[in-house]
Amino acid sequence: MRTTRQDRWLSVGCQGVLAGVVLTAVGVGPGTPAASGSAHRADDGSAAVGMPTGEAVARSRTHERAIEVLLDAAQSPNAEIRANAVEALGASPSRLALIAGAALRDDSIGVRAVAAMAVGKAELREFADDVRPLTGDSSPFVQASAIGALSMLGESPDPTPLADMLLTAASTRVRAHAAFVLGEMGDRSAVRMLKEAARIRIPRSTAMEVRLFRLQVAEALVKLGDDDALQALRAALYPSRPEELEATALAVQILGTIGDRGAINELMLLSERRDEAGGGMPAEIRLAAAASIAQLGDRSGWFIAERHWKDASAGVRAQAAIVFGWTRGERNLQRLEAMLEDPDARVRVAAAAAVVRLASSPN
Repeated sequence: MRTTRQDRWLSVGCQGVLAGVVLTAVGVGPGTPAASGSAHRADDGSAAVGMPTGEAVARSRTHERAIEVLLDAAQSPNAEIRANAVEALGASPSRLALIAGAALRDDSIGVRAVAAMAVGKAELREFADDVRPLTGDSSPFVQASAIGALSMLGESPDPTPLADMLLTAASTRVRAHAAFVLGEMGDRSAVRMLKEAARIRIPRSTAMEVRLFRLQVAEALVKLGDDDALQALRAALYPSRPEELEATALAVQILGTIGDRGAINELMLLSERRDEAGGGMPAEIRLAAAASIAQLGDRSGWFIAERHWKDASAGVRAQAAIVFGWTRGERNLQRLEAMLEDPDARVRVAAAAAVVRLASSPN
């Protein structure tokens, strides 16, 4: 399936990183934002201590409805929807465990790859035996995810295939996924190899493909403690022409993920920027910036989601749901509750992901 430039903004701009990279790369379709949260926190959806009883009951009801939406979506005939549901359930390990086995055996490359990383991040060690065979999967995306997952589960898988993918794969997207996994694994010995990979010429790749790959490498480097790579990410916040917005969207999302508070002002300026004709940034970019700014501690961008939660585009509505989740507030929860019944499955999954993330990280 071919993706439009707008679709590709969505898949890299406001997405849980993994599903956006893998699903677009293997041709499943444009990703839907999945608000991933810490998989190591309480996942029962219980309300905060001291919360008024009525409010606590309402939150609990909304959380259970969100879980229901995600479990249903995990059985969708659409692989894109299944993958995003699996990634979102990573914020609730006990619920992820209900569908992890089936997801790891899914016919879709994207779903298997996302499921492996979700299991690893959630530390579901009981699924190690299901993940292990995936290191020999026919897809390099799945192989890489399986290696990363096993490492997160406390095992010592052979990392050699990741190095081969990073340095020699014909596809920049395979290389990018390998870089992402290396960053998630947290092994600082990979820093030198990542820097080498960013310098290597990749035959038959477009300038944009190479730039996106290098941004993924920069993300991995920062995760491994090399803050010098931040400059490459911040530089992408200044697009000079429309075709550069794809890289901008990816950089915006990464800066929120890695916690670069030094980029808050630049992200705010990006969301407010206007061109010579007085036009502003596309809604997708502004929503991505609002989500990342909220991840960095400033929740004032809720109004951007408020403007777009009824947008004609399902992709934009899905991004608005993610912003509501990050910026919090009772009105936001009410909006998310309504969005759980959206006619488009992508929006329902995004709203459910936001609700579950809120429950796993109530503060």
